[in-house]
Amino acid sequence: MNVELVINSTKEGTEIALLHDRTLVELHKEHVNQEYAVGDLYVGKVRKVLPSLNAAFVDVGYERDAFLHYLDLGPQFASMKLYARRVMTGKQQSSSLADFRKLPDIDKGGKIKDQLSSSQQVLVQVAKEPISAKGPRLTTEVTLPGRFIVLVPFSTKISLSQRIQNEEERTRLRRLMQSIKPPNFGVIVRTVAENKGAAELHADLSEQVKRWEQLYDNLKKNKKPPHRVLGEIGKTNALLRDILTPNFSAIHVNDEGIANEVKDFLRSIAPDKEGVVKLSKGKDLFDTFHIHKQIKATFGKQVNLKSGAYLIIEHTEAMHVIDVNSGGRKGGVKNQEENALQTNLECAREIARILRLRDMGGIICIDFIDMGDRANQKKLFEELKKAMSTDKAKHNILPPSRFGVVEITRQRVREVTDITTAEKCPSCGGKGVVEAPILFTDTIENNLRYLREDKKMTNVRLVVHPMVEAYLTKGLWNSTIKKWRKQYKMKIALEANSSLQFLEHHFYDSKDEEITL
Repeated sequence: MNVELVINSTKEGTEIALLHDRTLVELHKEHVNQEYAVGDLYVGKVRKVLPSLNAAFVDVGYERDAFLHYLDLGPQFASMKLYARRVMTGKQQSSSLADFRKLPDIDKGGKIKDQLSSSQQVLVQVAKEPISAKGPRLTTEVTLPGRFIVLVPFSTKISLSQRIQNEEERTRLRRLMQSIKPPNFGVIVRTVAENKGAAELHADLSEQVKRWEQLYDNLKKNKKPPHRVLGEIGKTNALLRDILTPNFSAIHVNDEGIANEVKDFLRSIAPDKEGVVKLSKGKDLFDTFHIHKQIKATFGKQVNLKSGAYLIIEHTEAMHVIDVNSGGRKGGVKNQEENALQTNLECAREIARILRLRDMGGIICIDFIDMGDRANQKKLFEELKKAMSTDKAKHNILPPSRFGVVEITRQRVREVTDITTAEKCPSCGGKGVVEAPILFTDTIENNLRYLREDKKMTNVRLVVHPMVEAYLTKGLWNSTIKKWRKQYKMKIALEANSSLQFLEHHFYDSKDEEITL
């Protein structure tokens, strides 16, 4: 399978797409100055303690207070609380935990009021990003994830991924971690650590220890809460850290700065992969790789499949509901039961992709086409489990009910990706009054004249909708764009972008900076 990563830099931030054989399977957006991402560490201030919920609300600077439940304190909360207080008061002279005397673990069935009080400062980590009207969900069980391992302070436990099944390899990794981990630190060994050498694992461990030292330095500054003391690495690097595999064929980037960051990151974790980074400066890569088209086809209420079957996807506050329809499916199957089975199996594979792509979490109910044969229902259940086996989000799938409904719970740590696929009328902007499209070229020409005569520019790039681009280039010798080049004595590069609305256009200068008109 050909695996590619497309990193598209825009004014609003960075868009990241993961492609399997040029098919979109994951979509991420990293906004400029994005805060409250999963993994960020804050010094917060307890607003109020609610014994009835056995939880507390903590101010971390978000517009709504964050939620911290007693079960999210973690067994080593007493030690973490003592360490943070000692650092902020200047009594802890080193980030090392070698000489730190740990306190006993807190009671699993204890009460939040025994651990926290109003106005208390507390070191917390974002476990779930703000979703809908809710603030972030927090934990005080700090973890520092790396490429191969996850560092857990105040723990001595060494845990290995269950996907590492070879007993000899598990024994090797456990002994290696026991010999190199710092005192009073626990380690979680990730699946990708299997068969990795001691040097690679030690380098990754050292990198997380450095992050712990950075956390110590930031805590010492003792700013007034709330404030962030350690941010998760950028989403691009975090995604690379989690998905980089030997079958990664290319990483396409359109920004030189991001390309250099990605190369630096790859140099540290997989030097042999540095050459897969390919820079295409100034291009909209989501248009080049037809990702905009895939987004439009996948994020709507109705998702059509090649066979003619289609899905109807509805979102509510409580759950997501998906209805499977055969539509005009052409499968050449005369038997109704067999046709229902083939449609359901195809839709199961597509649903698994959509859940991952849209990052849909919580409760998902899927109404498949009714099948009378229990053996076929079992086939459907196994196919859905197989399709979702590559989904890294924690999930649980129940067998089809007597009504043919499959229920899924999927881990939700951030807001579901919601992209509006319907567009406003590009001519009237939703007002209901349409300007004559024939005047659109006059608007572009007026802007060109202004750039040439007033701004004295001789080299510009014009980006338009593909249909407009086709109109402007119509005619081999006497196209509109050639007339403009000759008339205004300008170098005019014409580029089509399917993400634009029909009558939308943009001008860019020779430095690829957009020209404000």
